[in-house]
Formats: sequence, structure tokens, C-alpha cells
Amino acid sequence: MTIRTIVKHPSTILTTKTKKVIKFDRNLATLLKDMHDTMVDSDGIGIAAPQVGESIRVAIVDLGEGEDIIEMINPEVLETEGSVIEIEGCLSFPELYGEVERPFYVRMKAQERDGRWYELEAEDYEARAILHEIDHLDGILFDSKILRVVDLAELEAQEEELL
Repeated sequence: MTIRTIVKHPSTILTTKTKKVIKFDRNLATLLKDMHDTMVDSDGIGIAAPQVGESIRVAIVDLGEGEDIIEMINPEVLETEGSVIEIEGCLSFPELYGEVERPFYVRMKAQERDGRWYELEAEDYEARAILHEIDHLDGILFDSKILRVVDLAELEAQEEELL
């Protein structure tokens, strides 16, 4: 288990568009494992390679609770629909939470760790997480999309309502 340091804002790697992955090898598999370990250790549900200091088009989403881990290599958004405003946070912005508007639905394609392409459709929270991570790969940070900052007390109150 390798936990990497999470790159924090305002590091320029976070605002730089990433490079396409062309080598699908053991180093890529190690990066994916390290990213997942780092994300889980930080209580995240998604992480992008720039957040661990690698400027390549690799991201992971893991909603837990029996859901499959989504590994996205060279992801491309094919279609989006709808619009929902929800609270988001980001591992690179500790203690910052805000309402962000994102599509409710996404259809995307990406490559597996062996280079094979796949397509995926997602809705609601899963779509939000996927789009948040793809934004990271394009150098777009969630703080630029915040409609309203939410303090920690409000976030905790909202989470309690859901329980």
C-alpha cells in the first residue's frame, strides 16, 4: 500500500491540461493502485493523476458500497444531459465546499488499464464524480465552478438529514 502526497491548490500541475496516456504498462498499473490507496486513505470518492503529481489523463472514481471502481484512462465525454446543483469538495482543497452545477447524466468513453476502450453511462452522484475528475484532467478546478461556498456546519447538517 503506497500513499502518495496529495497536491494542494495553488500548484500549477492542477491547472495544466494533462497528456494522453500512450504506454499501458506496469508503471500505469502501479499508479492506479497508488491513486486508489491515496484516495481511500483520504476519504475521497475520486482522484485524478495531477492530484498525486502526475500530469497524465488518468482518474479513478470509487463510490464504495459494493460499486465497481471506475478507472478512466484518456476519458472523453460523449454526451451530457440535465442539470443539478449539489455540494462538492475536493482533496486538493481541504476545508472548501461549495454548490456546483453539473449535468445529471453523462455518457463517456475511456480506456482500461490494458488499453481497451469502454463506454459508461452514469447519473446523479456518479456522473458528478466522473465529471469532476475529468475536469481535473483538463486543468479545470471545482473552485472555479462554485456558485456558493458552503461552510462545514451546513455541510454536516445536510449530511445528517440524509442519514
